[in-house]
Amino acid sequence: MFAPSQNDVRRFFCETLRKQRAALPLTPMEALAGDWIAQHPEYHAELADLDAALAAVYEVEAGRTNPFLHLSMHLTISEQVSIDQPRGIKQAYELLAARRGSAHEAQHEVMECLGEMIWASQRSGAPPDGLAYLDCVRRRATR
Repeated sequence: MFAPSQNDVRRFFCETLRKQRAALPLTPMEALAGDWIAQHPEYHAELADLDAALAAVYEVEAGRTNPFLHLSMHLTISEQVSIDQPRGIKQAYELLAARRGSAHEAQHEVMECLGEMIWASQRSGAPPDGLAYLDCVRRRATR
């Protein structure tokens, strides 16, 4: 299992933006991350300063969005959809994207479901409930 540290994740996104801006070759994962970074210009300043990124603290109470968590969730959802894991997520995501007219907007809605699943798992100590997650996405796709 791949378990990067918080700093590894931050370095990855900062380096991806740096390489993108310098028109350097990207790995396939960097290319995918770069696509999401490009869709979030509001994060570019934070990603452009590695030292500040490594030192930054994002607390929910402060109302500050963690760009690294947000972009990581985009990558997670993209991977889940590409391999249809949990089974059915690809179909539910595609329906949601069609209903919303935007793959990016659909990703943000799926993110809400993913966050709920992770929160429930952490709170209960139980493993993540993939079926509850999928049901949440399906409900959003059908309303």
